[in-house]
Amino acid sequence: MKNILIVEDESIVALEIENYVKEMGLNVCAIASSGEKALKNLQNNKVDLVLMDVYLKGEMDGITCADIIRKKYNISVIYISAFSDDATLERAIETNPISYLVKPFNRQELKFTIKIALNRSRRKEDRAMLQKGDLKFDNEFSYDTQNQELYLEGELVHLTKQERMLLDILVRFKNSVVGIYELENYIWPDKESNENTRRALVARLRAKLNYKFLETIHSEGYRLNII
Repeated sequence: MKNILIVEDESIVALEIENYVKEMGLNVCAIASSGEKALKNLQNNKVDLVLMDVYLKGEMDGITCADIIRKKYNISVIYISAFSDDATLERAIETNPISYLVKPFNRQELKFTIKIALNRSRRKEDRAMLQKGDLKFDNEFSYDTQNQELYLEGELVHLTKQERMLLDILVRFKNSVVGIYELENYIWPDKESNENTRRALVARLRAKLNYKFLETIHSEGYRLNII
């Protein structure tokens, strides 16, 4: 049975959502009235989906909490909020939610959105089982650090020698900036610096990573961001 965490500071609304969820045959593992309590619940419960209000009691609002949940736990979030102004929606979109439902929400819409979210979560789990590398980038990409091989959903991604070297040095210093000089000296130790060649190589690797993880730090170097 799938576990749902409800984050809502209005008790009547929280109970209403809980009843809907239970009617779907799902389990509500907890109801949290604040972002802080939600994060604490995630430490103690297996959660498959979070239903998140935006404005909550406490110092942390729902969007900040959802961003932490996405980055730390990789759990999908559905927002349920009475607010739909442009500023709030833009902040919410940055956290890549499944959906943003505006109160008073439609019961069938909530049911449909939850089903979509859980189906997407199941597909993520299936893809994760196919991963072969010892270093997990996310639910799609993994990396074999010993053989310097990149995998996408369990399938080997073809890398040229230089693409392999570039990814190798970025992985070794993951989440830290690799300077332009260090990178070029590692890949082309006997050649002079060539900005166009370097940028082309980075662009090819970035494309093979589906434009994820690889960040350009202007005038400094590059960083591979892996949570």
